[in-house]
Amino acid sequence: MLNVPPPAFPAPRSQQRAAAGGRAKIPLKPGRSLMDWIRLTKSGKDLAGLKGRLIEVTEDELAKHNKKEDCWICIRGLVYNVTPYMEYHPGGEDELMKAAGMDGTDLFDQVHRWVNYESMLKECLVGRMALKPVTVPKEISSISEEKKQLNGMLPEKKLLGISTKDLTPSYDWFQTDGLITIVIYTKQKDMNAELVTVDCDDKRLRGEIIVNDYSYVLEVDLDHAVEEDIFINIAGKVGKVEIILKKKDNIHWKMLGQPLESHNTFIKRKNRGLFFRKCKLVSKTEVTHDTKLFCFMLPKSTHLQVPTGQHVYLKQTIAGIEVVKPYTPLLPFLPLDFKEPSCHDSANIYLMIKIYSCGLFTQALDHLQIGDCISISSPEGNFKMSKVQALEDLFLLAAGTGFTPMVKLLNFALTEVSSLRTAKLIFFNKTEDDILWRNQLEQLALKDERFEVQFILSEPTKDWVGKQGRISSSLLSAVMKRSRKDSKVLICICGPTPFTEQGVQCLKDFGYSQEEIHAFTA
Repeated sequence: MLNVPPPAFPAPRSQQRAAAGGRAKIPLKPGRSLMDWIRLTKSGKDLAGLKGRLIEVTEDELAKHNKKEDCWICIRGLVYNVTPYMEYHPGGEDELMKAAGMDGTDLFDQVHRWVNYESMLKECLVGRMALKPVTVPKEISSISEEKKQLNGMLPEKKLLGISTKDLTPSYDWFQTDGLITIVIYTKQKDMNAELVTVDCDDKRLRGEIIVNDYSYVLEVDLDHAVEEDIFINIAGKVGKVEIILKKKDNIHWKMLGQPLESHNTFIKRKNRGLFFRKCKLVSKTEVTHDTKLFCFMLPKSTHLQVPTGQHVYLKQTIAGIEVVKPYTPLLPFLPLDFKEPSCHDSANIYLMIKIYSCGLFTQALDHLQIGDCISISSPEGNFKMSKVQALEDLFLLAAGTGFTPMVKLLNFALTEVSSLRTAKLIFFNKTEDDILWRNQLEQLALKDERFEVQFILSEPTKDWVGKQGRISSSLLSAVMKRSRKDSKVLICICGPTPFTEQGVQCLKDFGYSQEEIHAFTA
């Protein structure tokens, strides 16, 4: 997610916009879909152009391949010949050419960090970059002591710099006859359950804690087996997190376990790879003629809560290639009573997804049977809840399933923001049949005088008496009114890239500041 100005990358065929950035998709030629690319990679053609050989590529050699008809790109030390992929790239050839003949890792991470490029481009692999000799600093020493003791002290080599040292969490652990308790000292006040994700699969324990823009991970192959149930206690004011595990056998542990690769690391959140767990489909409900509400159950040994304004990634293997798409979780329904904070369902993740007739990913989703599993990532996104504090006027501009990020945000504002005067959803759709949760929204407007919903259709029938058209300055000026002249306002917008970009421009033309606008994009 990104505050305006404009977005940084597209999520191909993603009908809702959820992650950071956003560039418009380029219409592909017939025969250049994802499925067509998968068929080409399985055709046996020599896409890398080296007759099956892998070579070591120098910087000079890489730089020679910088044209559309001969384009090599390096990502994380691996070099790919992306020439045959040019016409299949949803972002267009020009985007790929920005990294032609160069190391495109940083650009890739800004745009497609969640894409499994190794699977998508495996038939285009040329080889590895030739390594430059490096001098190893003397202070980087063996971590054997850490492996022996797991005492929670972070080795200096894992720090990003001296400025992060004071922020670095530490941990300790202790045991009773039946329990293992791991205590993480985050040094962050106002720690809460949404900032903590814990997975325990067999004996592999992974805990991730978000500390501002950083990610701290504890990852251990436990010394002995534990029960599925895990318990999380958080002392928010002092920033202490406890992970409590039940021993399967009441024996004394000599150590917590062996550290895994990411154990005790503290790095920028954007540099942390995505982590997935298998979630089971427990229900699938029709919302409209082409949109369904999916309910996925988290593993019993997972603690995960998706913060308001954040999203997750779904991963499926389609025809041998891993495909990943972002979606924004929402509530299973719109609560109509906001006197008390709502009790969120922490065992399940609900996703409202439009099924495209030609969409490879959503068709595969729709064919999942109850009980089937899919991989779902930990939460991502940078929407700051501080934007909602002391808010007086909230405007939500949504097109189609761009409605999904608005659900939890609306619920939070009506439940917990005492200063809120008005909350207005301006909901754009093609036809009446496309309106998601229309009855619930109308009931909410009748129930809570602070909330108003305005439906706007671009392809209405002759019987439609409401507003019609597409997003424009004249249309928005007619429906967006502050409760008072200098009220504190937040405007959130989500939908297809052209909708979002035009809406943001209209809002800026009206004089709204960057701090007053948040575009959910992907």
